[in-house]
Amino acid sequence: MLDLVDTHCHLDHAHYLADVCQVLDNAKEVGVNTAIIPAASPKDLGRAIALCESHPNLYFAVGVHPLDLQDFQLDFLKAHIQHPRCVAVGECGLDYHYQNDPTTKTKQQEIFQAQIVLALEFNKPLIVHIREASVDAHAILKQYPELRGVLHCFNGDGLLLELADNFYYGIGGVATFKNAKNLVETLPQIPLKRLLLETDAPYLAPHPFRGQRNEPKYIPLIAEKLAQVRQMDVQELAHSTTHNAQTLFNLKVYP
Repeated sequence: MLDLVDTHCHLDHAHYLADVCQVLDNAKEVGVNTAIIPAASPKDLGRAIALCESHPNLYFAVGVHPLDLQDFQLDFLKAHIQHPRCVAVGECGLDYHYQNDPTTKTKQQEIFQAQIVLALEFNKPLIVHIREASVDAHAILKQYPELRGVLHCFNGDGLLLELADNFYYGIGGVATFKNAKNLVETLPQIPLKRLLLETDAPYLAPHPFRGQRNEPKYIPLIAEKLAQVRQMDVQELAHSTTHNAQTLFNLKVYP
């Protein structure tokens, strides 16, 4: 059986309130033994922490999504960043899809940079969300040569491949979509040592479950797609991506 890590899974989401333990059991049955819950809003952080304290191979991050800027409180993030199960800052970044007026863009950039500084201060990797903002995100990230992290839900943008010295690339169910031609063509260009697997559950379920609730149990489908595109053995890809996750996030995996 493959040994896999879901590096981006919103298990604290309301979609899992009724059956999160079953969701975790489903994942373990297919070899997904470890997962990271990225913070999007401080409102859900308490549930994420509770899950991590109840399940030994769950970890969380502290951060604020670029579409939830009203929730940003630096002191709140600092209060939880030294928890032993906190492995990163994020998800944070830039998202111009819905909000692209100059004022909002400037505010997003300011809060993004505040979370970058937080990650550097506490020596944590950054989980970066970028949507229709590659140029600005690239410019900001290049200002911090000591920063490390993952570009969550990597979209195949060649400009962002220039960050491979410091960043990993999170690949999820989008890679299995029929309209993901640009991403699929870009996948072989990513160094194997920089690939990570993620679901972004409950969103973006892979084919053939697109449109349904996503779960960590679908990570093997993503791994199989990547192995196919890169023309390599899926066991080798699983080993490499799990090693990458353990390296970036300093994960301590329990039996």
